Amino acid sequence: MRNQEIAKIFYEISEYLEMDEVAFRPYAYKKAALTLENLEQDVSDIYIKEGLKGLKKIPGIGKHLALKIEEYLKTGKIKYFQKLKKKSPVDVSTLTAVEGLGPKKIKTLYQKLGIKNVKQLEKAAKAHKIAPLFGFGEKTEQNILQGIEFLKKSKGRFLLGEILPIARDIYEKLKRLKEVEKIDIVGSLKRMKETVKDIDILIASRKPKKVMDFFVSLDGIEKVWSKGTTRASVRMRTGFDVDIRVVPKESYGAALQYFIGSKEHNIATRKVAISKGLKLNEYGLFKGKRKIAGKNEKEIYKLLGMDWVPPEIREDQGEIEAALKGKLPKLVQLKDIKGHLHCHSSWNGGENSILEMAKKAMELGCDYIGISDHTKFLRIEYGLNEKQLLEQRKEIDRLNKKLGRKKFRILQGAETNILKDGSIDIKDEALKKLDYVIAGIHSSFKMEKSEMTNRLIKAMRNKHVDIISHPTGRLLKQREEYEIDFDKILKAAKEFGTILEINAYPIRLDLNDLNIRRCKEAGVKMIINTDAHHKEQMKFLNLGVAQARRGWAEKKDIINTQPLNKLLKHFK
Repeated sequence: MRNQEIAKIFYEISEYLEMDEVAFRPYAYKKAALTLENLEQDVSDIYIKEGLKGLKKIPGIGKHLALKIEEYLKTGKIKYFQKLKKKSPVDVSTLTAVEGLGPKKIKTLYQKLGIKNVKQLEKAAKAHKIAPLFGFGEKTEQNILQGIEFLKKSKGRFLLGEILPIARDIYEKLKRLKEVEKIDIVGSLKRMKETVKDIDILIASRKPKKVMDFFVSLDGIEKVWSKGTTRASVRMRTGFDVDIRVVPKESYGAALQYFIGSKEHNIATRKVAISKGLKLNEYGLFKGKRKIAGKNEKEIYKLLGMDWVPPEIREDQGEIEAALKGKLPKLVQLKDIKGHLHCHSSWNGGENSILEMAKKAMELGCDYIGISDHTKFLRIEYGLNEKQLLEQRKEIDRLNKKLGRKKFRILQGAETNILKDGSIDIKDEALKKLDYVIAGIHSSFKMEKSEMTNRLIKAMRNKHVDIISHPTGRLLKQREEYEIDFDKILKAAKEFGTILEINAYPIRLDLNDLNIRRCKEAGVKMIINTDAHHKEQMKFLNLGVAQARRGWAEKKDIINTQPLNKLLKHFK
C-alpha cells in the first residue's frame, strides 16, 4: 500500500515545518498522515478510479494535500518535501527519533551547537555541551545519550503494525496469480513478533519463473537484490526487504515449518525427530532415505508425536515439551474479543465523535465499547476535568437511549493520569461515577525503580482504579520500559484485583510477551485494548491478540472476551 509511504513523508514534512515554527500547517500534515495510516483503501486505487476528485473526498485531505499525493503517485516523490530537506541542513527525521527531542529542541541544538545529525548529537552530549543550554540540563543530556543507544539497538527493525499491511498487500497480489498453488507469509512476521527486519513469503508453484517475473515488477520496489529460479529478494521504497521462495507442492509443509521458525524451535523439533530415528529438514520428514511427510505441516508435527504448535509460540520456550505431552494452551483468538474499552473520542482531541466510535465498534461485531478519554493532567491531549466527565456521561446516556440496542452498550471510562506521587489526577467523587477507570503513567518516566514501583502500586490501591494502561511505558524503537519490580506489580495487581492492559497500539504492544506469560502464571487478569484515537485504529486489535497469543494467553485470561454482564463484575 502507498498509504504508509505518503503518511511517513507527511509526518516528516510536519516536523520540518514545526522546526521553522510555521503555524497551522504542521497539524494539517499530521492529521492527513494519521488519516492515510488508517485508511483501509489504498490511495493509488482511489486515484485510479476517481482521480484528484477521489483524493479530495478523503477526510482531512484538501486540494493542496491531494495534489501532493497525486504527485507522489505519479513520480514517486514530492518536490516540496525535497525542497524542505535541501533547505534545512538538519536531519530532522532521524533526530526526532531520539526520545525527548522535538523539532523546537532540535532547532535550539542547531542554532547553539551546530548539531545536524545523531553523530554530532552524541559527540556533543558526551562532551557535556548540551546540559548548559537553557531548557536542557544534565538529566536531559543523559536521556539523550540513552535514547541514542536505544536507537542503535533497534536500527534496521520495523514495527509489526507498519509492515504487516504491506506484507498482506503483497501476499494478496501474489495469491491472485494462477501459477501460485499455495502461499503463506513466514518468518518472524508469521510469528507476529513486535518488530521485524523483513518480509518472507513462501509459495508452492510448478511455474516459478512467472511468479518471479511478477514479483520483481511489483509497485513500490526500489532495488532488486537477486532473482533466481526459486528465490528472489527486493528492497522496498519503505526501507525493508521482501524475500520470496518457491518450492514444490510436495515439500510445502516441511518448508513452511522450517521458514516460519524460529531457529531455536526448529533445532528443538529436529532433536525430537532424531530421538525417533527420523530426519527433519525443509524438504520433508525422512525415515532413512524415504520421505514419510512433507506436503502438510500438521502431519509433520503429528508424526513427531506432537500437537501442532501455533506460530506465535514457536520460540523454544516450553512449547516443545507441552506439544509432546498434549498440553499446549488453547490460545485466545480475535473472534473471542467482545469489545474495546480504551478508546478516545473527539472530546479529548481524537478524530471521531463518540457516536462514530460506537458505530465502528458495532460494524466490527462488538457488544460494547468503552470511551476512555484522557483526564485533565494531559492538557496537550485536551484532558477532561470532573465537570466535563459529567457532561460526557449525559451524552453517553443519551446515545445509549438513541441507539436503543439491547446487545450493544457504550460505557464511560477515563484514562486518568498517575501523578508522580501515585495519586490520580481526578477526584474520587468523579471516578466513582464512571463505569470503570483506567490509570496510566504519562510523565516522569525516569524515576528510580523502587519509586516507580511504589507509584504504580499506590495507583492500584485506589479503590476506583480498575485497569493499568500500557503498564511498562515502553515505546518500540523510541523508549525503553521504565524501571519497575514486575513481581511486586503482579503481587499488588492480584491483591487489589487490578487488571493489566495489553495495549495493541503498534508503537506500544505493552505488555510484552514474557510479561503476559508472567501475568497468566500469577493469575492476574488482562485486557486487550487498542488505545484507538481514530475509529479505524480499532483494527489494531489483531496486534494485541497476537501479542497475547505470544504470551500463551487463553480466553479465560482476558476479561474483554466476556459478555457485558460478566465484564462489569471485574470492576471495583
